[in-house]
Parts: sequence; C-alpha cells; structure tokens
Amino acid sequence: MRSRAEADPPQIGGLILAAGEARRFGAQKLLAPLEGRPLVQHVIDAANKSSLEDIAMVIGANAAALLAAVELGRTRIVSNPDPARGLASSLQVGLRALDPRLHAALVLLGDVPGVTTALIDELVSLGRESRAAAVVSVWRGRRSPPVVLHKRVWPDAFALEGDIGMREVLGNREDVIELAVTNAMGSLEDIDTVEDHARVSRSR
Repeated sequence: MRSRAEADPPQIGGLILAAGEARRFGAQKLLAPLEGRPLVQHVIDAANKSSLEDIAMVIGANAAALLAAVELGRTRIVSNPDPARGLASSLQVGLRALDPRLHAALVLLGDVPGVTTALIDELVSLGRESRAAAVVSVWRGRRSPPVVLHKRVWPDAFALEGDIGMREVLGNREDVIELAVTNAMGSLEDIDTVEDHARVSRSR
C-alpha cells in the first residue's frame, strides 16, 4: 500500500510577478516586443505549458494595456492595488490569491523571458521530491528566481517590506536546494533597461 505522501505528492502553483512600474526602462517593458510576442508573453507561455497546478499573474501599473496585449491561457490575473510598495507587496498579494490547497509556489518574474517550461518542470519536480523549504535557481553563480517556496516559508514572505524578495531570508536557511541553470535549460537574464532588451533580442 502506498503511503499518504506517495498518494498525494505536493502540489505546486505558479506566481508571475508583473506589477512593476519599469522606471528604468522608461515604458511598460513587459510589452516590449521579443520574437513577435510581448516580453511577458514568453513567461506566461512557459508557465501555461508546464506542470504547475494553479497559475496567477500579479499586475499593477498599466494593467489595462497589459491585459489587452497578452493571451493568458490558463493563467489568471490578480491585481496589486498598491504596486508602488514594491516587489514584496506583489509577492504577498500573489501568495494569498493562490489555491490554498497548494503545498508550494514557484515564483517567476515577468521580465525574464528566457525562462523555459523545461526549467519550470525541473524546479517543480525537485520541489515535490525534496519537500525543501525552497528550491532556488542559480544563474551565473548567483541565486535568482524562479524559486519554489514551500508553504512553511510563506510567513517570512508576508513579513517583507519594500522592493525586496526572499534572497536574504533563504540565505540563512539550511533546508534550501539549489539548481544550477545552464544555457541549455534557458536564460535567467532579466530585462531592466532598453539596452538589456536590445542585447537579449540580438542573442535570440
């Protein structure tokens, strides 16, 4: 007879953070064209094709333009009423909106178009098998989203303030697994400026 853990593997949802004001870019960077699609569409598509259970995208600034330009598929929308409070507020809004039956959430950034379905599925698999507090991507020697956050660390996320994520919180824990991301698995280069967008566009 299978154990309860084997019968009911941890379920992991997806959270796309896309509420930023893109001040450094000078425009709504998530809608900047990349290979014929809005930049954020690459992230949405990768998530939709993955093994993630429930997928929510947190939006804020320029929400109407964003919704008019993208195809959501099975991704649903959650609104951050005060995105000026920073990244932490979007993370909190998103976690609260996910299906409460989930065991963990995989957090993606809307301005990282090189994320792939294969990478998402690998992180989900590690999160299910290990039941670690977090599974963190490592890109070019540095921890970076996407990251799987087990529900037991969500209280730490709810305590954050400002334009920060979970890096410092997870850095103090021993029950965190790292996944080294190679070029074959995708790219975790984020797009903050027009120059970043031009460089990523040339490399694809």
